[in-house]
Amino acid sequence: MISNPLEDPFYYLKNFDHVLGWICARYDDVLTVEEQQFICEFGQLPSASQALWVRMVMRKGQHFRASKLSYPEIGDTCQAAAPLLGMGWLTDQAPLALPEVFEVLSKPEIQARFNQHIARPKAKKDQWLEDLVPQFPQVQSLSEWHPTLAERLYSLSHRAVCDRLRLMFFGNLSQSWADLVLADLGLFTYEKVAFSPQSRALACREDIEGYLHLYRCREQFEAGVDVIEVLPHVLGYSVQNPWLQRRRGRLLFQFGQHCERAGELTLALQIYPQSLHPEARVRTIRVLERLGQTADALALAEAAEQAPGTDAEHQQLLRMLPRLRRTLGLTARAKDKPRSHDRLDLVLPHDAALSVECRVAGHLHGPEQPVHYVENTLINGLFGLLCWSAIFAPLPGAFFHPYQSGPADLLDEDFYLRRAELFDACLQQLEDERYKDTIRATYGAKFGIQSPFVAWSCLSQSLLDDALHCLPPAHLKVWFKRLLQDIKANRTGMPDLIQFWPAQKTYRMIEVKGPGDRLQDNQLRWLTLCEQHRMPVTVCYVQWQEVAGP
Repeated sequence: MISNPLEDPFYYLKNFDHVLGWICARYDDVLTVEEQQFICEFGQLPSASQALWVRMVMRKGQHFRASKLSYPEIGDTCQAAAPLLGMGWLTDQAPLALPEVFEVLSKPEIQARFNQHIARPKAKKDQWLEDLVPQFPQVQSLSEWHPTLAERLYSLSHRAVCDRLRLMFFGNLSQSWADLVLADLGLFTYEKVAFSPQSRALACREDIEGYLHLYRCREQFEAGVDVIEVLPHVLGYSVQNPWLQRRRGRLLFQFGQHCERAGELTLALQIYPQSLHPEARVRTIRVLERLGQTADALALAEAAEQAPGTDAEHQQLLRMLPRLRRTLGLTARAKDKPRSHDRLDLVLPHDAALSVECRVAGHLHGPEQPVHYVENTLINGLFGLLCWSAIFAPLPGAFFHPYQSGPADLLDEDFYLRRAELFDACLQQLEDERYKDTIRATYGAKFGIQSPFVAWSCLSQSLLDDALHCLPPAHLKVWFKRLLQDIKANRTGMPDLIQFWPAQKTYRMIEVKGPGDRLQDNQLRWLTLCEQHRMPVTVCYVQWQEVAGP
């Protein structure tokens, strides 16, 4: 927390000043002339003008009515806006198309202005817009659109610069200035990690421009621009930064999925191999199969089987290979007999207000055998508490600003390898009783701090006590090691419920399936792991009681 909002009404301005100082200290060598000029000129503005600017930047959109910019600490909005207008940072005569007019005017104001042209007076606002757009194609200022509206409209003209500065600070554009406010209000708290003044997300100007380039391509794609138009801009972008390479790969993979769903299989076949995405090989096999190129699909599947990239890929290959061989008339391979999971069948009264998991939990729960609805939160949470020091270790490139909920390289392939000694030291505590003390101490000291593994609202003290009492450390070690093999893939799919018998120091995990539901791939992988290590796990199949007629 940089400033206390309860004591300082300009806390958001001080936070913004702090960010600018942070950027100047760490990105001075990559700032453009425009960015340097912005920072310099911002510092010369009156404090009320600075505050108004920051208030506007922190809000969504580009256009703001003066009446919506009333803040006690700023005072007269028009007076605060005057220097910004003089510098060209704001304009009150921005040209607006009709959809933008509809965004800033209320429905009564629209009706008063366009009453003669509205054919459906009782229709919704968006329906009016649909009807009026063909009649009003012009672009003009709000005062020209609505001459009788006695109110100024302020429009931001430097948001792009602020977005670039936000990118440098956060290392992404998914976080907003609001994150600073949420931290100040105490809604979010973050682990304090020591990092050097040289720590930054984007090493050079080329990385900044590369991120922005891919971001714009993604925006175009999500806005509905044809893939064939956006694709060359992504394929033509080459990058050395591994993180940006992965972003490029994910975007290409999305393009491939889009083409596959649209039936553009030949294009999808061209895109997938270039994405280098972990799932790209399986998707390529499926596309080849759909195109009737079964021999090529089988050859690629057999090559993948020799060196599967992930457990998920291997699981899918095992389903695909027999089908491909049958299509080609080849002899079927001998295959392992499917595992039969421990099964529990229940017939319960239906309650639309409760999920099927909650219904089962309530049915099985008892004072001597409590049941908790945990899904993925318990195992992840225990891992996060035990390995907190390794997860938040101040490694180069992992942390570069004070508002990170976890390391930037969390999902990278070398996440564990870079911290192997640290994680091994944490897991070594499972060989004796130290792990319990560490987990309890972390729970008390770090409660509420943002973590990529710990969902505090789902990890009560009673659940923690039951877990530490009943879960064997050998089982914890198996689960934690599996997490570290592939965090992205393995931190989901865990059984829904856990039941404890504290008196016996034992437990069982329960995967719940309602009528018509089936086990998903990631759930099957967790069940298999548990069964391999003789862990008590059950699949509960639920049917609803038939309601007797009158």
